[in-house]
Amino acid sequence: MNLPDLCIAKDRQKTPISYLDIKHDYQPVFKNKKYFLRTYGCQMNVHDSEEIKYYLEALGFEATDILDEADVVVLNTCAIRENAKDKVYGYLGRCKHLKKLKPDLIICLCGCLMEQPHEIENLRHNHSYIDIIIGTHNLHDLPALIIQKSPVQQIEVFSNSDQVWENVRYERDSKVCAWINITYGCDKFCTYCIVPYTRGRERSRKMENILQEVQELKAAGYQEVTLLGQNVNAYGNDLNLGYDFATLLEEVAKIGIPRIRFVTSHPWNFTDQMIEVIAKYDNVMPYVHLPIQSGSDAILKKMNRRYTIAEYKELFHKIKAKVKNVAITTDIIVGFPNETAKDFQATLDIVKECEFDNAFTFIYSPRVGTAAALMKDEVSMAEKQKRLKQLNDLVNSYSLKSNQKLLGQTVKVLVTEASEKDQHKVCGYTETMKLVNIEGGQDLIGKIIDVTITEAKSFSLDGIVKEKVLTK
Repeated sequence: MNLPDLCIAKDRQKTPISYLDIKHDYQPVFKNKKYFLRTYGCQMNVHDSEEIKYYLEALGFEATDILDEADVVVLNTCAIRENAKDKVYGYLGRCKHLKKLKPDLIICLCGCLMEQPHEIENLRHNHSYIDIIIGTHNLHDLPALIIQKSPVQQIEVFSNSDQVWENVRYERDSKVCAWINITYGCDKFCTYCIVPYTRGRERSRKMENILQEVQELKAAGYQEVTLLGQNVNAYGNDLNLGYDFATLLEEVAKIGIPRIRFVTSHPWNFTDQMIEVIAKYDNVMPYVHLPIQSGSDAILKKMNRRYTIAEYKELFHKIKAKVKNVAITTDIIVGFPNETAKDFQATLDIVKECEFDNAFTFIYSPRVGTAAALMKDEVSMAEKQKRLKQLNDLVNSYSLKSNQKLLGQTVKVLVTEASEKDQHKVCGYTETMKLVNIEGGQDLIGKIIDVTITEAKSFSLDGIVKEKVLTK
């Protein structure tokens, strides 16, 4: 199959990236007002919501978890899967009802869904009660749009995606773990993926600005940072400054923050130098999320993934051999257009060989504007659901097997928060990103402790504190 020209990133014309500083001159002009923020989608959207929270609170709004209390409602949307989109439109029904009761309520939609022209037209014609629609590239315009609230719908999207904004501030969800954007957008153009169209072309922040942010977080007492990008290990390829992701990862490690992670990496950009850095530094966690998407070379070619199964397996086993006690998780799509029984069996085979610690699995969801959305598909939804269940059963069995290896062992856990289900428990993550529920008080939050694992489940572990809390 020949891919459309727009799907071949290496042939794209690129314009110079502009680096701009956000000016923070907001005034708390809203008194005794509250905002309600709901986030859909990936880690990038979660981090974007931390930026949105900063702007709203700088204007004087206070957060609320109760929709009916809100004076501003912000829905930060996702366009990756149909399910996420359906949830947004479902929730808009509640917002519309509230708007009738509170005419001064400001309703704002932002995020990836807002970067799709057909969605904008739908919102313009069928959801006129929405006050503000803003894109992924210009969240810093939100305060001005709220202040100058217009009686007509304000739409500010499709802004310049060849810009990188620095000096961005966040109201972070955690005082323990922090996201750090190092790249924006993606140039890979996988045929199923809408990200290059909603997040724009690949562009990297300058290393000195990232390192300064890490230094500030360390000084503030943060125990963990996660370097974040749609294709995080392509970092630096667009800068031509002589450094790449392996260089950045090593420089971040040298700062000495206790834990460092990164997501999401693309197998095509995963270098030997990266593996060496992960293996060399104890504070770079032995955890790699390495999406495979399919076990079939034929499907990978249709997806424009740029690697073969043989190349993926070579990389997988190289990481396993060189990084001690590493855990590797993955993403897998079931039911890509015209996936045959043989293609699906190849996916099961690669899962059996790699025994991933966990996998995020999805039924393929066509996205308007992508090359795969134009492909004819003869596989029924019933068959796709059957395959997904079979895959999940297999993945879960290996996840349980991986967790059971830790029974009776003592592992280091960074305690991140109180348990939602049990006030006498807290929870956190091992170095290999396994969730552990621990009996203990909230004074443990923010500390790295030794925990003995007492029970292993498919998706989590239970444990008890072995000895006194380690000092920060």
